[in-house]
Amino acid sequence: MDYLRAVLNSDKKAEKTNLQELIKIGKKLNKNTTTYEKELAKLNTKIIPIQKIDKIEPIKKIKSLKDEKTEYKNSAYNIDKVYVDDDQIIIDFKHYIKKEYIKYIEEKREDKYYDIFDLYGRFKDASPTKLTIDGIDRIRILQYKYKTLRIELINKENLKAIYIINKKRIIIKILNLKKPRKTESTILPVKTLHYNNKVIVIDSGHGGKDSGAVGNKNRYEKNTVFTVSKYLYNDLKKRGYKVYLTRNKDKFIEVKNRTVLANRKKADIFISIHANAAPKSVSYKAEGIETYFLSPARSERAKRVAALENSSDMNAMNDSSQNTLLTILNQSKITSSQKLGIDVQQHLLYSARKKYKDVVDGGVREGPFWVLVGAQMPSILIEIGYITHKEEGKRLFEKDYQKLLASGIADGVDAYFAKNQ
Repeated sequence: MDYLRAVLNSDKKAEKTNLQELIKIGKKLNKNTTTYEKELAKLNTKIIPIQKIDKIEPIKKIKSLKDEKTEYKNSAYNIDKVYVDDDQIIIDFKHYIKKEYIKYIEEKREDKYYDIFDLYGRFKDASPTKLTIDGIDRIRILQYKYKTLRIELINKENLKAIYIINKKRIIIKILNLKKPRKTESTILPVKTLHYNNKVIVIDSGHGGKDSGAVGNKNRYEKNTVFTVSKYLYNDLKKRGYKVYLTRNKDKFIEVKNRTVLANRKKADIFISIHANAAPKSVSYKAEGIETYFLSPARSERAKRVAALENSSDMNAMNDSSQNTLLTILNQSKITSSQKLGIDVQQHLLYSARKKYKDVVDGGVREGPFWVLVGAQMPSILIEIGYITHKEEGKRLFEKDYQKLLASGIADGVDAYFAKNQ
């Protein structure tokens, strides 16, 4: 083997190649190549020269992405802006937020009412920021604790305050805000809030052979929505409206026929009441009140909810045909239906939270609900809660809570007509 090495290039740069060739040839000749393999291994090992070190620096721990997120949330100023817009307090965060990020407390101290909102976060401009809204005596904002921004609404009269969570934003709104009187001519009598010439048609979802969604202990959607509809019917009648129900008993009505009565009575608005449902895998966390107006679905969530409520009447149509039809039928009523949905959702939340502070705001959304397709007037579909949620499902069958839901919807109807005469 030595004579083979002698005839190969001995240049240092080629030494590695030479050794590889020696090992290759040696193995073919069944010779022992251990020595050359050891030399090749040495060449493959990088030797770092020793350098003089003046000072030994401690090794810094490399932060994981999780550590960085935690540190950001806990120590950084994660609230970007706090301001007033259109008589609403807007809190913009730098990241998406959850319902746990806000706690709401109502207190009465001597002759003052306090609505206190504690927000999980830090706002660097808390001290210099001044918030004012006509009709509220005082708004105080302070960094209450290291991780808590507190906003207090202080007023002589009890305010109806609600909050809405939307992605990176929290909106605080006052439902009974009283503007300072400017002139006598701008103040309308209270009785004008009740419109005895307005016609409302209420649709109780499902009925008869169609039980709708089913909750724990065989709680049927058709039953709770019918009860809430009857309470709403009576409430609106007392307020002076002309009100009709699409069904007065446990009766099945095809989806396409539910707006027939509304059109025949030339109703001013159409309200369809339902209860939501979620698959077993997520039923423990799916909860909240949602209000929908008719439009092609913009999200998978809207499509999923609509699929639960729609009948098989339109199943033969593909998505493209359905969306085209929806757009044509509802284009002129989309804006007014959205306004109705916003007013009803806000007042519904406020009323429901009188008994349960943790009621979740599912928001006002667009959805392809065929029960609204034939309506020739502003129309909405309300999901009063998730019948499949352990706690919320029980609440939907509580008499007091059902009345609160009905009262909240009625207040929303009042608010809508007050703004849209």
